[in-house]
Amino acid sequence: MDRLEAMSVIIAVSETGSISAASRRLKSPVATVGRKVAELESRLKAQLFQRTSRRMTLTDAGRSYVDACRRIIEQVGDAEREVSGEYRAPRGQLGVTTPWGLGHTHLLPLAVEFLRAYKDISLRLMLTDRLVNMTEENIDVAIRVGALPDNNMIATRIGSIRVVVCASPSYLKIRGEPKQHKDLADHDCITIDDHTIPSAWKFVRSRRATVAPITSRLCVNTSEAAVLAAMEGAGLARVMSYKMDAAKRAGKLVIVLQDLEPEPLPVHIVYAPRKPLPLKQRAFIDWITPRLKARLSLT
Repeated sequence: MDRLEAMSVIIAVSETGSISAASRRLKSPVATVGRKVAELESRLKAQLFQRTSRRMTLTDAGRSYVDACRRIIEQVGDAEREVSGEYRAPRGQLGVTTPWGLGHTHLLPLAVEFLRAYKDISLRLMLTDRLVNMTEENIDVAIRVGALPDNNMIATRIGSIRVVVCASPSYLKIRGEPKQHKDLADHDCITIDDHTIPSAWKFVRSRRATVAPITSRLCVNTSEAAVLAAMEGAGLARVMSYKMDAAKRAGKLVIVLQDLEPEPLPVHIVYAPRKPLPLKQRAFIDWITPRLKARLSLT
């Protein structure tokens, strides 16, 4: 039995909670994954998992074994990176994830500049609004917007993003500018949802929540579409500031209700603690941090 492969299988089963889910992650047949788990338990003469009809959970012996497996696999990975030169010079492939809009607006142009500066590094960018599991999807660095989960990741705050209400100058000239939350009921509001048309916007500032009833005649499923509709004069849109910043600079959108905005959302660069940190990862973090800070300070 290939011990490292078996360790990887056990880790995948422990993290996904089932043999079928682990097989999908590993791109290996269910029967093969199940057989490797059974063979390993037989060889160790220990039960690693408690099995139910819905989920497999680690036993005490299983938890100890999986913790040791993670350390061993990380050490093997470090050894391979050392041999390949990742600890002697910034080189190799780097996985980075960020929310879709932030990635398109800010990260992508900076990533192209980074690649020009570091010829031996390749970037794999995952631009998505879902919360990516960094371990499962081989991500080295994540840029997160909003509150962070309580985990053991290293997080460096690089800025914040406002949530703003905006409209085109032409719309405001005809309908007037709202001054209070209650004024939104008298305006056409462009809302964002996949399944229903929202009837209210919730504002939270200094831990005090205000629910403002709205009238929505246009509901779209992306904030980018909401921004475009607002530029066309369809009404007020409520989006993250960086998504409408270019239109604001071009004079096509105006921010309203600024005094009533909720607290800005924090933005962090997040990565797993490793000693030493691969030079490719350190180079990217050190290079991207001040540049993203500068861009976010303008929104």
